[in-house]
Amino acid sequence: MEASDGGEPLAAPIPDDRAADPDSAAPELGRLNRDYSIPGVDPGDSDPYRWHTGRKRDHGGEDSIEVIDLVKQFGKTRIINGLNLGLPEDQVSMVLGPSGTGKSVLIKLIVGLLYPDAGDILVHGESVPSMTDDELFDMRKKFGLLFQDGALFGSMNIYDNTAFPLRQHTDKSEDEISEICNQRLAEVGLAEAHYKMPNELSGGMRKRAGFARALVLDPAIVFFDEPDSGLDPVRTALLCELIREIHEEHGGCYMVISHDLATARRIADFIAVLWKGRIVESGPSEELFDSPNDFVRQFLNAEVVGPLAMD
Repeated sequence: MEASDGGEPLAAPIPDDRAADPDSAAPELGRLNRDYSIPGVDPGDSDPYRWHTGRKRDHGGEDSIEVIDLVKQFGKTRIINGLNLGLPEDQVSMVLGPSGTGKSVLIKLIVGLLYPDAGDILVHGESVPSMTDDELFDMRKKFGLLFQDGALFGSMNIYDNTAFPLRQHTDKSEDEISEICNQRLAEVGLAEAHYKMPNELSGGMRKRAGFARALVLDPAIVFFDEPDSGLDPVRTALLCELIREIHEEHGGCYMVISHDLATARRIADFIAVLWKGRIVESGPSEELFDSPNDFVRQFLNAEVVGPLAMD
């Protein structure tokens, strides 16, 4: 379906040679279609990265997270293939892309739950894959993570769920823990829900409780794995407003994984578009929504005609 509205073929951007070569990131790991495959890449496609300029538009600040030539493969299926990305400090960044392109895998690689087959990840200048277990444990204290369903412990009430990271990772007294938990639960609108169990909450309330728990260690970086998943449009808008308000108050690097365009328009300062295991283009959100790149324009405007087809 690579045709314009008038039926003419789309004009692909001209990437640099390195961005266009599927095997440039880790040639020692083999060749595409011989030693590995990439979801969404047709074996007959000789130029799968013709839309990937790899361009990163200037966001005017420093990067909290740098991803460099990252490769991750499961068996013979390569999910991440030479991914390069910088996520800015003190901004809400969104990684957008079609389903199955490696967005959730990227989070797991950044936090050290998975190890890359090649490449590097720097968090505040420190290499995550090179860390010892103890160093990795300490680094994760910088992180907050909101999972798709909140990932609350079903046997604990909301207060104890929120207090869990503080009890596990700090020496704070119960009075100090109570003060922090009360503050965070109030911030997310759950001040009256301390003793409710997760199964007594709506989906939106569980996500807000998970958000409160993600904030109790005052993380420098917060990850959101499809926070809008399973929510109706109104509750999605309310959650987006909450994320925006909390970020404006506390700052830090927020990384949101999603494919919801309404969420992107509401909260994103910076957008990276991921497809076929690589970043197509990244930069300030207002610039990405006006990008001349045919794939970026198609995806961010939900257009039917463009490089992305149903298959």
